[in-house]
Amino acid sequence: MQLFAFGINHQTAPLDVREQVSFPADAMEDALHHLVSHRPVREAAIVSTCNRTEIYCSTDKPDEATHWLADFHQLPTRELEPYLYRLPREKAVKHAFRVASGLDSMVLGEPQILGQLKDAVKSAEHAGTLGMLLHKLFQRTFFVAKEVRSSTEIGTNSVSMAAASTRLAERIFGDIGEQRVLFIGAGEMIELCASHFAARHPKRITVANRTVERAQVLAHRLNGQVITLNELPDQLALHDIVVTCTASTLPILGKGMLERAIKARKHRPIFMVDLAVPRDVEPEVAELDDVFLYSVDDLADIVKEGLDSRQGAVAQAEAIIDSNVINFMHWLESRHVVPTIRALRDQAERYRRHELERAKKLLVKGEDPQKIIESLSNGLTNKFLHLPSYALNHAAEDERDDLVDLISRLYHLHPSE
Repeated sequence: MQLFAFGINHQTAPLDVREQVSFPADAMEDALHHLVSHRPVREAAIVSTCNRTEIYCSTDKPDEATHWLADFHQLPTRELEPYLYRLPREKAVKHAFRVASGLDSMVLGEPQILGQLKDAVKSAEHAGTLGMLLHKLFQRTFFVAKEVRSSTEIGTNSVSMAAASTRLAERIFGDIGEQRVLFIGAGEMIELCASHFAARHPKRITVANRTVERAQVLAHRLNGQVITLNELPDQLALHDIVVTCTASTLPILGKGMLERAIKARKHRPIFMVDLAVPRDVEPEVAELDDVFLYSVDDLADIVKEGLDSRQGAVAQAEAIIDSNVINFMHWLESRHVVPTIRALRDQAERYRRHELERAKKLLVKGEDPQKIIESLSNGLTNKFLHLPSYALNHAAEDERDDLVDLISRLYHLHPSE
């Protein structure tokens, strides 16, 4: 079985493709079970974020594993094929290290991806699809990410999606302190956005979520109020800024709902940030004159601000990653000889037991202990040397020199001396 990774991300696929192959958190374990039971895959972990969907696995048939992604989402393979990348062995290792270190993110150095990778590992552990290979890979991945972030300036001046959303709102409205902000969802991304907007002291903060209890926790922290998702049609018009990021598989804000909200607002503009994948807002909403709608991909130019100040750390981070890739591949290659080492040790143990039992019987008979020890050592020596000696004596002419060199290297011999 070999290490293999494949998937799509913000660099290879547009948002409308990425949202078709995303995995909701509550469906992750079922997807993992489906993968390992329907394809020749022994281990698997799925990373699914707004910017990427990636599968890390152990398989001898990578092509069958990649076909699973399209099949699972009921998509024609040919539609997904142009956007897929395939990363065997050390390329998969390096990619995992770069992703965790923030080098492959839309926001260079952003820290959220590390937590998302850890969530993916937890899901694989719960599903029982995380074996020795992937466990070792991700443990090393987290170690490398920590080393990169502690040894370089890769995260300095990093502009997060949350910060970018706030900056963009300020460009449109100027003073956020006069605006009413609605957050839809109560997950990590919404919490990050809420903290940035709350620091600008908006006129009012409202949190809408499927689970009211979770919304109340966030709203209490922000000194805001709570509404249910069912109240959105009536409440939407009362807000100037809408930030949404839920786990819904279908849009929750449609064009018709926004048209009614704009009419009720007498065409005062609404600024909307949709950070969800799949999207929470129907793409057609962007066609409305009084709606400023931005998706995760639309924020790319803003999050690149401050990039120059972090580029100097990239080379240093890449050097750390390359060194660790070499170390990991050395460990991985060593795993191929483990069965041989185990068989060699088992054979040596059989020799030991045989000679030890013979020595114990002689002791019971009252034989001289000194002679028994001598016989024990001779017996072990003869058994260990029999097979290599036999191989040398019976080697074909064209392989004898190679065999002599090999045995000399194994036993640190110097025949010429």
